[in-house]
Amino acid sequence: MAQDARREWLDAAITRWEKQLLRLCFAYLGDTALAEDAVQETFFKAWKGYDRFRADSDEKTWLTRIAVNTCKDLLKSAWMRNTDRSVSTDSLPEGSAPFDERDDTVTRAVMSLPQREKEAALLHWYHGMSLDEMARVLRIPRSTIHYRLKKAKTLLKTELEDWYYEDE
Repeated sequence: MAQDARREWLDAAITRWEKQLLRLCFAYLGDTALAEDAVQETFFKAWKGYDRFRADSDEKTWLTRIAVNTCKDLLKSAWMRNTDRSVSTDSLPEGSAPFDERDDTVTRAVMSLPQREKEAALLHWYHGMSLDEMARVLRIPRSTIHYRLKKAKTLLKTELEDWYYEDE
């Protein structure tokens, strides 16, 4: 592929998928700066590997797979294992806008799922991927995806049961 055509492809891919990949990476990493780095690394890897893209899947699936693997690599890195990234709320700067307290019970419940179930829940319910797309991204059987989603539903139902019926 000519350099100009590749640059056009990259610009279009960034426009189409950057925000979605950023949300996905943030969900994996829990840190905005790390998520931005992961998305940048994802597009860099895609740029380098574009000639090897066989179009077995669509562009979204291919980029999502790269992003998921990039996030997993970051989480396994020595820096992540040996760094305390927790922040005290007292040390946070004052916000520039008033704080809008929302009920984030569902978000916290999803984010507290075990990694495999959280991954399935985020890709399916948050990013709207089909079971077949998820199987290609994660390179696992469709039946495994189905099982993980079923387990995630069970765990969330148990976790959110009191919250959901609280007002009745």
